[in-house]
Amino acid sequence: MTVVSGIFLILHALVHLLYAGQALRFFELRPGLAWPDGAWVFSRLLGDAATRNLAAVSLTMAALAFLTAGLGLFFSAGWARAVTLGAAGFSALIYLLFWDGKFQALPDQGGVGMLISLVILAVVLILKQPL
Repeated sequence: MTVVSGIFLILHALVHLLYAGQALRFFELRPGLAWPDGAWVFSRLLGDAATRNLAAVSLTMAALAFLTAGLGLFFSAGWARAVTLGAAGFSALIYLLFWDGKFQALPDQGGVGMLISLVILAVVLILKQPL
């Protein structure tokens, strides 16, 4: 189960990198997807171009944290639980802050990723499992 959990965390990291690529406009995850433009916290304050860069940096950091957590699980490192909690909490916060404030197309805005990160938090905190 530990190996499966580690693989899951690494795959979750890769999805964060896909969203970072979307934010930087390297590609579109879906035609016409403008995420994170219009982010309710950052777009008005920083503008969309800076918001995209901030989203990409944040998502890359979250991806590195999930990758580290997954590798920590593989090697039964004592710090893997703490890194998993930090990565999942940071990931959920990213998608909340870069959300456009509307309930349309939530999956395109990282809604599924946020849900997965919240489930990871719940499993680690409530069930006291490494994942």
